[in-house]
Amino acid sequence: MTQTDVDRLLAQRQSVRAFLTAPVTAADVSAILTSARLAPSGGNLQPGHFTALTGAPLNGLKGTLADAIADGRPQIDGYSYFPDPMPPQFKARQRGAGYALYEALGVARRDLPGRRAQFARNYAFFDAPVGIVVTIEQGMGKGCYMDLGMALMALFMAAQGRGLAATGIGALASYGDLVRSHLSLPDDHTVVCGIALGYADPAAPVNQFRTDRAEFDEYAQLRGFEG
Repeated sequence: MTQTDVDRLLAQRQSVRAFLTAPVTAADVSAILTSARLAPSGGNLQPGHFTALTGAPLNGLKGTLADAIADGRPQIDGYSYFPDPMPPQFKARQRGAGYALYEALGVARRDLPGRRAQFARNYAFFDAPVGIVVTIEQGMGKGCYMDLGMALMALFMAAQGRGLAATGIGALASYGDLVRSHLSLPDDHTVVCGIALGYADPAAPVNQFRTDRAEFDEYAQLRGFEG
């Protein structure tokens, strides 16, 4: 079985939580978002929008989110991300990923303030030089979320191919109404996630760990093949 360039990019991709301060050019961001829109789309609806921020606009959003957290502002989820209740096999994977993350950071399991501080970094876009807010028009069907997901993966691969790292931030949806208001986005848009984009810091301990993946037989079957 031959490994392709795409296979190698997929194997190299990871969720980066520490970035270098090197800026990302508008040309690179535009090219990445253009490539993302080449993803498949049912009926060619091309659902979803991307608002890319850097410099003062990004810092302004980060400041608004930090104030909301400091004030104890209630979170308002725009959509259901995880199953409720969480099935045991998925809960085990979620816990495993969390334990690996905090171990890499040197945060003990019972260090609740340390864990909260790390989670709050989601709302600082992990100090990446570029933050992207991803929204989708309300009323879109579930299939449109699938289309948007394919566009997001295309975005990640386009970034990876340029030597950049792109990390999804689902937690941003918990303050979707605040994000929408701060950025003057349309009221009929749901904030799906954020994306931190930049050059990965290779020396950061948080970037050294990798989550595992399920064994092939857990998620796939081959039928009718020979050899």
